Amino acid sequence: MAEVEAPLLEKVWYENCSACQLERRKIEDKGPPKKELLYVAFTVLCNSLPISSLFPFIYFMVRDFHIAKTDKDIGYYAGYIGSSFMLGRFLSSTLWGFIADKYGRKPVIIIGTVSIIIFNTAFGFSISFWMALSSRFLLGIFNGMLGPVRAYASEICSEQHQAFALSLVGTMWGLGLIIGPAIGGYLAQPAVKYPSVFVDGSLFSQFPYLLPCLCISAYAAITLVFLFWLPDSIHKHPRLPENTVHEDTNGNSLTDTLKTECKKIVISSATEETEENRCVVERKPILRNWGLFASIALYCIWGLHDMAYTEIFSLWAVSPVNYGGLGFTSSDVGIILAITGGVLLVFQLSLYPIIDRTFGTIPSTRGGAILSIPLVAIYPLIAKLHGSMLWGSLILASSLKNIFSVCVVTGSFLLINNSVPSEQRGVANGISMTGMSLFKSIGPACAGILFSWSQKRVNASFLPGNWMLFLILDAVCLITVIISFDPILPHSLGKPRQEVHIQDNYIDQCLERPPSFTF
Repeated sequence: MAEVEAPLLEKVWYENCSACQLERRKIEDKGPPKKELLYVAFTVLCNSLPISSLFPFIYFMVRDFHIAKTDKDIGYYAGYIGSSFMLGRFLSSTLWGFIADKYGRKPVIIIGTVSIIIFNTAFGFSISFWMALSSRFLLGIFNGMLGPVRAYASEICSEQHQAFALSLVGTMWGLGLIIGPAIGGYLAQPAVKYPSVFVDGSLFSQFPYLLPCLCISAYAAITLVFLFWLPDSIHKHPRLPENTVHEDTNGNSLTDTLKTECKKIVISSATEETEENRCVVERKPILRNWGLFASIALYCIWGLHDMAYTEIFSLWAVSPVNYGGLGFTSSDVGIILAITGGVLLVFQLSLYPIIDRTFGTIPSTRGGAILSIPLVAIYPLIAKLHGSMLWGSLILASSLKNIFSVCVVTGSFLLINNSVPSEQRGVANGISMTGMSLFKSIGPACAGILFSWSQKRVNASFLPGNWMLFLILDAVCLITVIISFDPILPHSLGKPRQEVHIQDNYIDQCLERPPSFTF
């Protein structure tokens, strides 16, 4: 953008505004804000733990409710409980995004953490199917902090460190999805597993699924204490009066570039030396932002693919060999997920920021989707291997698939944040979370239906069994690749948005803020 003559560019920092102090730190380039990123890491882990911790014991929990007429019906009721959280998040994510933009990221993050303490504990005390269902649904309704956390992580870092901040968010989210099932698996039914510690008739004997929920709620309570020291990234000082002109107080016209970036520049007419010069920028309505919704479409379609892949991988790994599966136990699947999770951790923290800087956001996003297609296509061939060759190939394929997925997911959030100014970022992330929650609630159900259908056509003449199953996964992946090309996805989103920031006495040019993250 063209330079604007001083003295109007002199920055004014408000000492009582935490967002101003964060901006000042970014401009002075003092490195990544370690304390704030540590708070973000704790918060993301707190958010992801209750999502996945119920999966190891949900089957037994539903069985103990005695609502299913037969064991075959348990899966249906378990699916309802698992989907209720996503349904609640689908209904409320956009609203929480609006609240985060209006009142700040911090209040929404605190409310979300409090909801984990209350409703996750209530889930552990559930004595009926409806109590479990409603507590998970309410947890999804009130826990709308993931979008604001992603936006916050991008806003507190300079452009140089934003890819690292997003990688950290993704790493802690993935870590929670690994630790959560471990907590649920080891701590559920403690009176049965550890009778010497938890005697019969104790609280944890009456509520066998309370202990894992209570441990996660206790961690959330500790996180909540630290969040009160979290500085907000939304400016709290008042907006400025509007006196519309298209030139500064010295009579210098604004450049065409500046006019293109801003729909309206508002500067006060300074007739006295003591009068302050001010500017306000009117932003494009978010519902008319094609780049935003193209980025959200890419994110949601890939999320559908990734959620379906995760569901199918687990079912395929434990299904019998004569049906094209691997015949693994749940412990074998846990070992593979743990190893691939460690590989993913290293990649996100060390390699992804380098890849993003080297190739750019859109090429790395598109590349991850393209490379996933041939990788997923060879999965049926892996089932024909045996012994160490099978284990080695499966771990390698699973690790690469997770790495490619990280490139697409992280890139999607970079694109979403690049498509809107900072004051619309909470709403944008809320809309993306709404769409993603809907697609993630559809993905497992569709994957289960497709998997059951593939098991019935093992001897089909055309693409038998799992060959058709993984082909359908590739077809969804191909849609993501198509969306990543211009004109569907504007190539201008590959770089952070250049903003004319609103403050007293200056036009703050090129406040470049990309990222945000969520699986």
